Amino acid sequence: MLENKEETRMRLTLLSPGEMNESQRQTYDESIAGKRGKPPAPMMAWLNSPEMARHATRLGEVLRFDTIFPAKLSEIAILVTARHWTAHYEWYAHKRLALAGGMDPKIIDAIRDRRTPEFDDPKARMIYDVAKSLHEGRGVEKGLYDEAVKLLGERGVVEVIGLCGYYTMVSMTLNTFEFGLPEGEEPELS
Repeated sequence: MLENKEETRMRLTLLSPGEMNESQRQTYDESIAGKRGKPPAPMMAWLNSPEMARHATRLGEVLRFDTIFPAKLSEIAILVTARHWTAHYEWYAHKRLALAGGMDPKIIDAIRDRRTPEFDDPKARMIYDVAKSLHEGRGVEKGLYDEAVKLLGERGVVEVIGLCGYYTMVSMTLNTFEFGLPEGEEPELS
Protein backbone atom coordinates (compact mmCIF):
# COMPACT_ATOMS: atom_id res chain seq x y z
CA MET A 1 0.00 0.00 0.00
CA LEU A 2 2.64 2.54 0.99
CA GLU A 3 5.12 1.71 -1.72
CA ASN A 4 2.98 3.16 -4.51
CA LYS A 5 1.25 6.49 -4.89
CA GLU A 6 -2.32 5.87 -3.93
CA GLU A 7 -5.23 7.76 -5.41
CA THR A 8 -8.28 6.81 -3.41
CA ARG A 9 -10.99 8.69 -1.66
CA MET A 10 -8.31 10.11 0.61
CA ARG A 11 -7.87 13.86 0.65
CA LEU A 12 -4.15 13.44 0.27
CA THR A 13 -1.96 11.61 -2.20
CA LEU A 14 0.63 9.55 -0.34
CA LEU A 15 4.16 9.86 -1.65
CA SER A 16 6.11 6.85 -2.77
CA PRO A 17 9.71 6.75 -1.50
CA GLY A 18 10.95 7.80 -4.97
CA GLU A 19 8.86 11.00 -4.80
CA MET A 20 10.14 12.08 -1.40
CA ASN A 21 12.68 14.82 -0.86
CA GLU A 22 15.79 14.04 1.17
CA SER A 23 14.28 15.02 4.52
CA GLN A 24 11.09 13.04 3.87
CA ARG A 25 13.07 10.01 2.75
CA GLN A 26 15.29 10.11 5.86
CA THR A 27 12.21 10.10 8.08
CA TYR A 28 10.63 7.31 6.05
CA ASP A 29 13.82 5.22 6.20
CA GLU A 30 14.16 5.82 9.95
CA SER A 31 10.63 4.53 10.49
CA ILE A 32 11.38 1.35 8.55
CA ALA A 33 14.53 0.79 10.62
CA GLY A 34 12.60 1.24 13.89
CA LYS A 35 10.72 -1.27 16.00
CA ARG A 36 7.64 -1.14 13.77
CA GLY A 37 9.56 -2.19 10.66
CA LYS A 38 7.29 -0.05 8.50
CA PRO A 39 6.01 3.51 8.49
CA PRO A 40 2.89 4.10 10.57
CA ALA A 41 -0.04 5.19 8.39
CA PRO A 42 -0.37 8.76 9.74
CA MET A 43 3.32 9.40 9.16
CA MET A 44 2.65 9.20 5.45
CA ALA A 45 0.50 12.33 5.84
CA TRP A 46 2.89 13.95 8.31
CA LEU A 47 5.69 13.69 5.76
CA ASN A 48 4.33 16.95 4.35
CA SER A 49 6.06 18.40 7.42
CA PRO A 50 9.19 16.21 7.64
CA GLU A 51 10.44 17.42 11.02
CA MET A 52 7.02 16.96 12.57
CA ALA A 53 6.83 13.51 11.02
CA ARG A 54 10.26 12.60 12.40
CA HIS A 55 9.48 13.66 15.96
CA ALA A 56 5.91 12.36 16.00
CA THR A 57 7.00 8.98 14.67
CA ARG A 58 9.73 8.72 17.30
CA LEU A 59 7.25 9.62 20.04
CA GLY A 60 4.80 7.05 18.68
CA GLU A 61 7.46 4.36 18.79
CA VAL A 62 8.24 5.17 22.43
CA LEU A 63 4.56 5.12 23.37
CA ARG A 64 3.91 1.87 21.49
CA PHE A 65 6.92 -0.09 22.71
CA ASP A 66 8.64 1.57 25.67
CA THR A 67 6.04 2.51 28.28
CA ILE A 68 5.81 0.69 31.59
CA PHE A 69 2.64 -1.00 30.36
CA PRO A 70 2.31 -4.26 28.43
CA ALA A 71 0.37 -4.01 25.15
CA LYS A 72 -2.91 -5.23 26.63
CA LEU A 73 -2.86 -2.25 29.00
CA SER A 74 -1.55 0.52 26.74
CA GLU A 75 -4.00 -0.54 24.04
CA ILE A 76 -6.86 0.33 26.41
CA ALA A 77 -5.90 4.01 26.25
CA ILE A 78 -5.45 3.79 22.47
CA LEU A 79 -8.81 2.10 21.89
CA VAL A 80 -10.59 4.59 24.16
CA THR A 81 -9.00 7.35 22.07
CA ALA A 82 -9.94 5.74 18.76
CA ARG A 83 -13.51 5.27 20.00
CA HIS A 84 -13.70 8.87 21.27
CA TRP A 85 -12.68 10.19 17.84
CA THR A 86 -14.53 7.47 15.88
CA ALA A 87 -11.24 6.86 14.10
CA HIS A 88 -12.01 3.83 11.96
CA TYR A 89 -8.48 3.12 10.74
CA GLU A 90 -6.99 3.51 14.21
CA TRP A 91 -9.65 1.22 15.67
CA TYR A 92 -9.01 -1.35 12.94
CA ALA A 93 -5.25 -1.35 13.55
CA HIS A 94 -5.27 -1.27 17.34
CA LYS A 95 -8.07 -3.76 17.88
CA ARG A 96 -5.79 -6.30 16.22
CA LEU A 97 -2.81 -5.22 18.31
CA ALA A 98 -4.91 -5.38 21.50
CA LEU A 99 -6.04 -8.92 20.69
CA ALA A 100 -2.46 -9.95 19.86
CA GLY A 101 -1.38 -8.44 23.20
CA GLY A 102 -3.86 -10.58 25.08
CA MET A 103 -6.76 -8.19 25.66
CA ASP A 104 -10.10 -9.86 26.35
CA PRO A 105 -12.38 -9.35 23.31
CA LYS A 106 -15.23 -8.46 25.71
CA ILE A 107 -13.28 -5.38 26.81
CA ILE A 108 -12.79 -4.34 23.19
CA ASP A 109 -16.50 -4.83 22.44
CA ALA A 110 -17.51 -2.77 25.45
CA ILE A 111 -15.23 0.11 24.45
CA ARG A 112 -16.58 -0.07 20.90
CA ASP A 113 -20.16 0.04 22.21
CA ARG A 114 -19.37 2.91 24.63
CA ARG A 115 -20.01 0.72 27.66
CA THR A 116 -17.70 0.52 30.66
CA PRO A 117 -15.86 -2.81 30.44
CA GLU A 118 -15.49 -5.21 33.34
CA PHE A 119 -11.83 -5.48 34.28
CA ASP A 120 -10.09 -8.10 36.42
CA ASP A 121 -6.94 -5.97 36.58
CA PRO A 122 -7.21 -2.77 38.65
CA LYS A 123 -4.48 -1.14 36.51
CA ALA A 124 -6.52 -1.80 33.37
CA ARG A 125 -9.58 -0.21 34.99
CA MET A 126 -7.52 2.80 36.06
CA ILE A 127 -6.07 3.31 32.57
CA TYR A 128 -9.60 3.16 31.19
CA ASP A 129 -10.91 5.63 33.79
CA VAL A 130 -8.06 8.09 33.22
CA ALA A 131 -8.37 7.87 29.42
CA LYS A 132 -12.14 8.41 29.56
CA SER A 133 -11.68 11.34 31.93
CA LEU A 134 -9.07 12.93 29.68
CA HIS A 135 -11.34 12.73 26.64
CA GLU A 136 -14.72 13.39 28.19
CA GLY A 137 -13.75 15.61 31.10
CA ARG A 138 -10.74 17.31 29.50
CA GLY A 139 -8.60 16.46 32.48
CA VAL A 140 -8.48 14.31 35.59
CA GLU A 141 -10.13 15.41 38.83
CA LYS A 142 -8.09 15.25 42.03
CA GLY A 143 -9.58 12.07 43.49
CA LEU A 144 -9.05 10.07 40.31
CA TYR A 145 -5.60 11.59 39.86
CA ASP A 146 -4.54 10.58 43.38
CA GLU A 147 -5.84 7.04 42.85
CA ALA A 148 -4.08 6.84 39.48
CA VAL A 149 -0.73 7.95 40.91
CA LYS A 150 -1.08 5.45 43.75
CA LEU A 151 -1.84 2.57 41.36
CA LEU A 152 0.11 3.49 38.21
CA GLY A 153 2.81 5.78 39.60
CA GLU A 154 3.58 9.23 38.24
CA ARG A 155 5.34 7.76 35.22
CA GLY A 156 2.28 5.63 34.45
CA VAL A 157 -0.04 8.64 34.62
CA VAL A 158 2.29 10.61 32.35
CA GLU A 159 2.38 7.74 29.88
CA VAL A 160 -1.42 7.33 29.82
CA ILE A 161 -1.68 11.06 29.07
CA GLY A 162 0.97 10.62 26.37
CA LEU A 163 -0.88 7.70 24.80
CA CYS A 164 -4.17 9.60 24.73
CA GLY A 165 -2.54 12.77 23.41
CA TYR A 166 -0.45 11.10 20.73
CA TYR A 167 -3.28 8.89 19.51
CA THR A 168 -5.58 11.92 19.45
CA MET A 169 -3.16 13.44 16.93
CA VAL A 170 -3.14 10.14 15.04
CA SER A 171 -6.96 10.03 15.04
CA MET A 172 -7.22 13.61 13.84
CA THR A 173 -4.76 12.90 11.04
CA LEU A 174 -6.45 9.70 9.91
CA ASN A 175 -9.92 11.26 10.07
CA THR A 176 -8.99 14.55 8.40
CA PHE A 177 -7.24 12.93 5.46
CA GLU A 178 -9.85 10.16 5.30
CA PHE A 179 -7.52 7.19 5.49
CA GLY A 180 -9.53 4.21 4.31
CA LEU A 181 -9.61 0.74 5.73
CA PRO A 182 -7.87 -2.07 3.85
CA GLU A 183 -9.93 -3.57 1.06
CA GLY A 184 -12.61 -5.90 2.39
CA GLU A 185 -12.69 -4.35 5.87
CA GLU A 186 -15.79 -2.62 7.17
CA PRO A 187 -15.89 0.11 9.85
CA GLU A 188 -16.83 -1.22 13.28
CA LEU A 189 -17.55 2.13 14.90
CA SER A 190 -20.75 4.07 14.49
